[in-house]
Amino acid sequence: MFYFNILSRFLLSFFLMVFSFSSLALADKAIWKLDGETSKISYVSIKKNTVGEVNSFGKVSGEVLENGNVTINIDVTSVQTNIDIRNERMIAHVFDVAQPTATLKAKIDTTALSKLEVGDTVVKDVEGVLTLSGVDVAVEASLFIARLSDEKVLVTTDEMIVVGTKDLGIDEGIDKLVKLAKLPGITRVVPVSLRLMFASLQGDLQQDNATKGAALEQQVDEIKVASTSDSLNAGDAVAGKKVFRLCRACHVAEEAKNKVGPYLKGVVGRKAASIDGFNYSKAFKAVDIRWNEENLAQFLAKPRAFIKGNRMSFPGLKKEEDVQNVIAYLKSVAN
Repeated sequence: MFYFNILSRFLLSFFLMVFSFSSLALADKAIWKLDGETSKISYVSIKKNTVGEVNSFGKVSGEVLENGNVTINIDVTSVQTNIDIRNERMIAHVFDVAQPTATLKAKIDTTALSKLEVGDTVVKDVEGVLTLSGVDVAVEASLFIARLSDEKVLVTTDEMIVVGTKDLGIDEGIDKLVKLAKLPGITRVVPVSLRLMFASLQGDLQQDNATKGAALEQQVDEIKVASTSDSLNAGDAVAGKKVFRLCRACHVAEEAKNKVGPYLKGVVGRKAASIDGFNYSKAFKAVDIRWNEENLAQFLAKPRAFIKGNRMSFPGLKKEEDVQNVIAYLKSVAN
């Protein structure tokens, strides 16, 4: 399921791209179809802390309609770990065989992509929703899109996507796998990569839908501006939200929900190690500081140097611009 969260992110942005190449005239007519033979969704599973295994899903299908609606289906029972018994255990304990298809649905934005020529490439940030076993999961990602020909578009992950298993509700299934395989543990964050090939179902690419896509993009931009109007002057909250993807495997910023790490909603100005119920490390419990902007900046740049002995594995943000943008984003979701 963690693989699906990621997958959905990639598919979403990809669709945005693909749709920019076509028009929407008939609401129920498909104009782009996912090529299941050349498309691939892969993820890395790490066990015993040192053993990494690359797995994938064998059956993926999807289409983009002329009205801008996109549907992508992932058959979770097609999981391929290269060992039959592991495939069986994944299907039996991690995925819900009663609902074997994960579905991604999105509305396509065509503005920036309508002018993409054969041989051109672009990186697109996209947000969407994945439904898995009756649960809706919000997803976002950056995709690298290449226009191979008038009839084909290739979409891949621009950056490795990392997803936590807790958010997807599959920790119990992972626990079961650990016991069955007699392993010391399986990591609860999973890197995922995506390669999607879409083929056009219509010969003539029209421009009418570009206007609709432009209107949709303008609405999305207005929402983003409104949600970040109180951003820190020194940083860009919208850009910070993108950088914060590096933190999402362990932290949530927009709601009071603990993950591997404590939630960061309202963290600006909060006393360190002050969230009730979270099991902080001794290093965090020992410090007596507040997360003002100066302390946050030092911590985001070099977390292990700022609070020695803490358990964070993240090495820090290298660019000062990224640090300030993340702080701006954290301020924008403070309330």
